[in-house]
Amino acid sequence: MDESQLIGTNSPEFRELFERVKVATRLSSKLSEYCLDEAESIRTAFEELIGKPVGDSFTLIPPFYADYGLNITIGRAVFIGYQCMFEGHGAIDIADQVMIANKVNLVTAGHPVELAKRRAYITAEPITIDRNVWIGTAATILPGVHIGADAVVAAGAVVTHDVPPATLVAGAPAKVIRDIS
Repeated sequence: MDESQLIGTNSPEFRELFERVKVATRLSSKLSEYCLDEAESIRTAFEELIGKPVGDSFTLIPPFYADYGLNITIGRAVFIGYQCMFEGHGAIDIADQVMIANKVNLVTAGHPVELAKRRAYITAEPITIDRNVWIGTAATILPGVHIGADAVVAAGAVVTHDVPPATLVAGAPAKVIRDIS
């Protein structure tokens, strides 16, 4: 773990993050109250959560959970299924035409493994999802992962390493099953 990725849990930076967590969880709850036929309200609430526009081609099925929000960037024609969780304050960059199925977890934060640092620090690494990726139901993408364009992440996969473009990955930890180009 690079020391620059550590944030002390007693630091001013952590206190600022925690204040944002309070706001983001409140906004996630508000967003999750909408029904699928309230697309404009969902879009507006999501834009408030992430602090930037997503466009008319964005689709999200509530409920949705985020504990930070301002780190999320969404491309055109992105679909996010119900009960997804985007967690942590590391960047989450989602390119155009990405489909994210139900119950997917994008996790950018964690704690150091070392016992002496575990409670004293949090960590953050970005997640990048390139164009035209499909992430299957209940997959979990862990910190620092880059998913290449046109890749498919199978349902239930736990992605701990980068995914090459135009491949199918599955399992826990996820491994390349085959090329799909």
